[in-house]
Amino acid sequence: MGAHTNVAEWLDAVLMGWLALTLLSTMYVARHALSRNRGPAVTRWGWVLVTLYTGPIGAALYGLACATPRQTSPDALDEPRWKQALGATVRCVAGDATGVIAAAVLAGALGVPMWVDLVLEYLFGLGVGLFVFEALSMKSLGSGSYVGAVRRSLLPTWLSMNAMMAVMIPTMVILVSQDPAAMRPDATRFWGVMSLATVFGALAAYPLNWWLVAAGAMQHPRAAGAPTAPIAAS
Repeated sequence: MGAHTNVAEWLDAVLMGWLALTLLSTMYVARHALSRNRGPAVTRWGWVLVTLYTGPIGAALYGLACATPRQTSPDALDEPRWKQALGATVRCVAGDATGVIAAAVLAGALGVPMWVDLVLEYLFGLGVGLFVFEALSMKSLGSGSYVGAVRRSLLPTWLSMNAMMAVMIPTMVILVSQDPAAMRPDATRFWGVMSLATVFGALAAYPLNWWLVAAGAMQHPRAAGAPTAPIAAS
C-alpha cells in the first residue's frame, strides 16, 4: 500500500507540473495568435485549444509553423506539405478533441456507463469538429453558404476524426481502466489522460491529413497574411 501511495503521489506531482507548463504554453500561444489578427479567428482559436490540450508540444509546433515570418509566397499552396498537413491536423485536434473532452466531462459528471461515454465522445467530437471548426473555417474562406461548407467538409472531417479517435479512445480506455480516478473531471489524472490521448490521436491523424492534402481534399487560404499553418478541413 505504501509503495502504491508513493507512486500515486509522484504521478500527481508530475501531472501538476505538466498542467503548469500547459497553462504557460497556452498563455503564450493565445497572446501571440489572438493579438496578430491574421487569418480567420476560428483558426487562431484552434491553435489556442490545441496547446491547451497538448501543452508545450502544441506551443512548440505553433512556434515552428506560425510564429516566424513567412518566407515564401502568401499562397498557402506554396507552403511545404508538412505545414499544410499540420494545419489540417490542428483543425482536427481543435474540433474533435474539444468535443471528446466536453463529452467526457459530461459523462464523468453524470456517471454514465463507459459505452455511453464513448458514444457521446464520438458524436460530440464529430459535431464540434464538423459544424464549428471545419464548416466555419471553410465558409470564412468564401466557400459559399454554411450548408455547402458543411457538405464539402463532411468526408475529410470524418476520415481525419476516425484516424484520431482510433488511437485516442483506446488510449483513454486503457488508462482509465488502470486508474478509475481518471474518470473524474475534478481529478488531475483525468486531464493527464486527456492530454496524452490527444497527443497520440494527433500523431495518428497527421499521416492521413498529409495524404488528404496531397490528394487535394483540403481547402487552403489564399489571402496574403494568412497564418503559416494553412487552413484545411481535417
